[in-house]
Amino acid sequence: MAMAKAKDSKRLTTATALSSMCLILFPLIYVLLSPLDISPLDISRFDHWKQISNWSGSGGDGASLSGSNIEHERMEDEDYSLKFLLRRLVQGRDRTELDTTGFTCKSDLVTDICVANQLVRLDTHWHRTRSLMVYLSSNNSTQPRTVRPYARKNDAAAMKLVRPVEIQTLTLHTATATATAIEGQKQQLLACDVTHDVPAVVFSSGGYTRNLFHDFNDIILPLFITCRQFQSRLKFIVTDYKPLWVKKYHQILSHLSDYEIINPVRDQRIHCFPAAVIGLNYHDNLACNAKDLPFGYSTMDFKRFLHDAFNLKFISLDIIQNQKPLLILFSRQKSRRFLNEDEMVKVADELGFRVIVALPNRTSNIAEFAKEVNSCSVMVGAHGAGLTNAVFLPAGAVLVQVVPLGLEWLSNTYYGKTFTPIGVRYLGYRIRPEESSLLDVYGSDHPVITDPQSLYRKGYSVARAVYLDEQDLKPTPLRFRETLEEALRLL
Repeated sequence: MAMAKAKDSKRLTTATALSSMCLILFPLIYVLLSPLDISPLDISRFDHWKQISNWSGSGGDGASLSGSNIEHERMEDEDYSLKFLLRRLVQGRDRTELDTTGFTCKSDLVTDICVANQLVRLDTHWHRTRSLMVYLSSNNSTQPRTVRPYARKNDAAAMKLVRPVEIQTLTLHTATATATAIEGQKQQLLACDVTHDVPAVVFSSGGYTRNLFHDFNDIILPLFITCRQFQSRLKFIVTDYKPLWVKKYHQILSHLSDYEIINPVRDQRIHCFPAAVIGLNYHDNLACNAKDLPFGYSTMDFKRFLHDAFNLKFISLDIIQNQKPLLILFSRQKSRRFLNEDEMVKVADELGFRVIVALPNRTSNIAEFAKEVNSCSVMVGAHGAGLTNAVFLPAGAVLVQVVPLGLEWLSNTYYGKTFTPIGVRYLGYRIRPEESSLLDVYGSDHPVITDPQSLYRKGYSVARAVYLDEQDLKPTPLRFRETLEEALRLL
């Protein structure tokens, strides 16, 4: 009897020990087997597990590591994680160069982006030069680079509005110098007024800003693509700093960085960072492609991010109940105006819509207007930057783009194909010659009416002056009603 109890006790002790080992090993196995590129959060999964499990960093003999060793390992983990995140911004030869030399630049038709995973020195003394100077501390010689950190490289007019950033390598005389002398040179060359423990991200708020499409397409979306993975542990250096622009998008910028933004023109100090990104990744017009660098982000992820940044309540139209559907009609005041706006409002009202006519002063406060759009069922507007507000529409809503004469390609490229990935349905209302003010100006036989491509062959500026700047619109009430009825069916 006693022997049986002893055996049962031994089995119980063994089972308890095995269970304890499983509880310890399972999270580690889970972390090690999980793919790293699925989500930006995966990179901190092990650190997170250590925190929630009170991991003490014990050695193999069970003795806890000293406080200094724990801090040393934590710093090494952070350094490894930072380098991992920086590697995700480039691939192929660029990634190999970054690993080998600590610096690389990726270039395509639209944008340049340079990445340094080494100590960098940013000289913001603009009285010396009109450029922001970035100095690398590597012993490897790197050719000087000039980067304009704005996603519009193929547009000469935009890039004239963007100041350059000069990237150079600090020269160390290492041929005969001792290690102590080399270290002294580095300290002298890298004398810092301010030293930061998070990486720098340098971008420009110049270019075509003050236009909502370009604000989102050229800056905000590339910022999200490039910076979201850093989980707000980075610091923005904004060249061509525009206070009103920064204030307008404060809620977005503060959701990407926990730190105060540096304005190089006013700061006038030397800043040192453990790493830097100069320029931003860009995918496509108002789009995130999950298969482009850094992998994994989609346009729907961007929409969720905006909902979080602006604290938007509604996610789907299914949540909006017991109300007449809301229709927002964008009212333009200069070009591409609706000449029969009152008739359009009347048609919408007769179909049972609550109508908001969005004048420019109503849309200027993006945070407040985003809340209105987020409870909207149908948005109607002529081709133009205001349609970018469709990023705030709830899933299941309908965007009706009124496509002016001669602007079919632009309308389809920038908006027609853009919003389906975020759950917004799209209808295009194509203006006929008799619905365009250009018919009265040029007559029915003029190439402006009969052959718009002939104007584009003379240059985009020629076509723009006519179709974008000179044209007003007068949708036929019957055709407009049919389009809104189709929108109701989609709802």
